[in-house]
Amino acid sequence: MTTSVFIAVLLAACLHAIWNSLIKGSTDKNTTMLAVVLGHVPVALVALPLAPPINLAALPWIICGVALHVGYQLFLIASYRAGDLTLVYPIARGSAPLIVTVVSISVMGISFTRLELSGVIVIALGLVSLTLVRRADGSRNPRAVSMALCTGVFIAAYSLVDGMGARIATSALGFWSWAAIGNAVAFTLWMALMRPQTLTSLKSDRLVFWSGMVGGTASFLAYGLVIWGFTQAPIALVTALREVSIVFAVLIGVTVLKERLDIGKIVSTFITISGAVLLRLSKS
Repeated sequence: MTTSVFIAVLLAACLHAIWNSLIKGSTDKNTTMLAVVLGHVPVALVALPLAPPINLAALPWIICGVALHVGYQLFLIASYRAGDLTLVYPIARGSAPLIVTVVSISVMGISFTRLELSGVIVIALGLVSLTLVRRADGSRNPRAVSMALCTGVFIAAYSLVDGMGARIATSALGFWSWAAIGNAVAFTLWMALMRPQTLTSLKSDRLVFWSGMVGGTASFLAYGLVIWGFTQAPIALVTALREVSIVFAVLIGVTVLKERLDIGKIVSTFITISGAVLLRLSKS
């Protein structure tokens, strides 16, 4: 993994943790998520004229990716209703690299060096310690863990689809811009059908709307950098490095959201940093 890809994905990790903390810290998570998703659109519309035209063969990949992103967003909302940012985020993000790596090896026939595999595995080991984290009252939270794991499956699926789609599109920025617009349309339609009160809430709450615009911009930039990384390095390695966002999420959860800091979260943070160091050492 080159230095430019490494730095870009680390920046994406920081931005990703910021917009996730925005969702977790909100009182109405459906409305805030809708605002963030819609916040992708202005940036995407600005980016499209600057991006090379995409190969139309990537269209099925865009459609599939949109469906997976909507599923991810719905499960993420449910996860944050059930558990803390410092519990849900590391489990959801920590499970994805393992899934992507297994699929990359078994289905796509991609090979990795021992150092690269070690980095992926070490980052994902943070998952093990976080499943043991308890609620503030001392009880375990199996629902939050299970929902976070389901979210991780969606993350792995859309990472593979978007990574392959961006390569076929031959334009990472163009691919993501069209996908972001499609995701905004699909998620808004879902909310209009299933939770119409969400659209009403968004219209009346200007603070949430503008917070969503800021969060959406951060989210668009974060994942745009990741998709570019997918075209420059193996998808599994980029996905794993992206999960260094766990470190930023723990810091935000403890300092801003005032969530409890315990040994499990500390261990997970150090394990994740160690995995990122291994991936950096594996650069070609």
